[in-house]
Amino acid sequence: MTIHQSEPQLMQDELEIVRAREAERGLAVPSARMPRPRLRAEAPPTPQPVPRPVPLPVPPVAGHRFLIYKQDPSVAELGARITFVPSVVLNGPADARIITDLPGVTPVAKGVNGDFVFTPNSPQFDAAHTFAVVRETLSMYERINGGNPIPFAWNVGGNTDRITVKPHAGQGANAFYSRTGKSLNFLSFVPQNQTQTLFTCRSLDIVSHETGHSVLDGLKPGWLAGGNPPQTGGLHEAFGDLSAVFLALAQADQAEAVVALSRANLHDRSFLPELAEQFGKALGMPFGLRNADNDLKLSQVSNEVHAISQVFTGAIYDILADIYVFELNRQRKTKDLAVILMEVADGLAHLLFQAILAAPATKATFVDVANKMLQVSASRHDPPIYRTFIRNRFAVREITLSPTPMRELMAGRMTMTDPEYTEDGRDVTEVQVHDEHSASLRAEQDRSMCCGTMQMPEYLVIDPERLAQRGDLTDEDILRHEMDELHRAFTK
Repeated sequence: MTIHQSEPQLMQDELEIVRAREAERGLAVPSARMPRPRLRAEAPPTPQPVPRPVPLPVPPVAGHRFLIYKQDPSVAELGARITFVPSVVLNGPADARIITDLPGVTPVAKGVNGDFVFTPNSPQFDAAHTFAVVRETLSMYERINGGNPIPFAWNVGGNTDRITVKPHAGQGANAFYSRTGKSLNFLSFVPQNQTQTLFTCRSLDIVSHETGHSVLDGLKPGWLAGGNPPQTGGLHEAFGDLSAVFLALAQADQAEAVVALSRANLHDRSFLPELAEQFGKALGMPFGLRNADNDLKLSQVSNEVHAISQVFTGAIYDILADIYVFELNRQRKTKDLAVILMEVADGLAHLLFQAILAAPATKATFVDVANKMLQVSASRHDPPIYRTFIRNRFAVREITLSPTPMRELMAGRMTMTDPEYTEDGRDVTEVQVHDEHSASLRAEQDRSMCCGTMQMPEYLVIDPERLAQRGDLTDEDILRHEMDELHRAFTK
């Protein structure tokens, strides 16, 4: 098996980082303006120790640096930057939960400094970038889960099988998670009237979205089944999109860029709500494949899961923006605005995560999750205005009925500074569905516009109750109904 070693092609600023880090370790290193590499047959120069009178504490963190796109190649504000993964990563890249498979390229080996830094858009870069974003998304949810590992849907009964990440999984304008294949698969395609191939693995949003499907399938394994109401499918797609939003705001450089670009107004244009920008532009969508900052209501969609998901995603994004405005009023004189944004996003991610855990195992609806959010928020003693934001935003989207007239909200006169604000003094923690006859609750799921995950046969033909049991899925599970029908036909 060929192991591909990285070349010392760090950009100038990254070389300066390496030089500073090595100097801190007491090693004399060459200038960042490094000479051309020696022939491979020559031995590298021996580092010389630098005297240090007082030992420095060594951080108890093992990890590796990766060069990744912070959004995708089309988002010039961020571009490709170094990120640090604070865990042991083997050549592959691979760790205890994730393995990378790119035929003819993997396993990719770490560089001389133990890092996975490669020329952008090279096959080695694609392998490292995709692994790093999957790892960062999974780690984010494990932090939210109290530092505890989140099982994949097949991790039962002591099973520790890893998920396989396939950056170049085939041709097509899509990406998908497969429980049967225990894999995340990223396709590539040449957009119409273009000549350059677009790789979905190079989009942080797409990789995080598909990883979100695998995380939610581990938490709620029955939710992917096509036999659920359309809103359950919408929750899965929304969770994927929100994974990308929360991951961006878990990173200080991205949060700072959002604040600067939007002037601390999350409803002003920035890369944050625009999901999969490069992919969307290739399909003629100038603001990304989807936009979390939308105004869709349930009455404007039917049973198409992709559209339904945007209603929920939009409600959560509005709640994020509302809480951010409130916390800016409270904290902007004592705390950096980007730090406030990161803390607000982290708190909302925790709230949504706990609400999902408390929601039904199958046939979950938007109002199920909304009510759990209200109840979890009250139990952790958030200010009552937080729950006012939640009630209002779900009601405006026609997901729930509002217990108050919402006159001040609709007139643009709602107070954003009073932590006790509820409009009428009632801090309600359970609301009713807006329209129990909505097609998003009653009809069959239409997944025709969804990502590849939602169109996988394993989720369309296997019953929700069977999927909810966790464990391995096989081709026999997918063909079970047809095989049973054949058995009955042939025994007559």
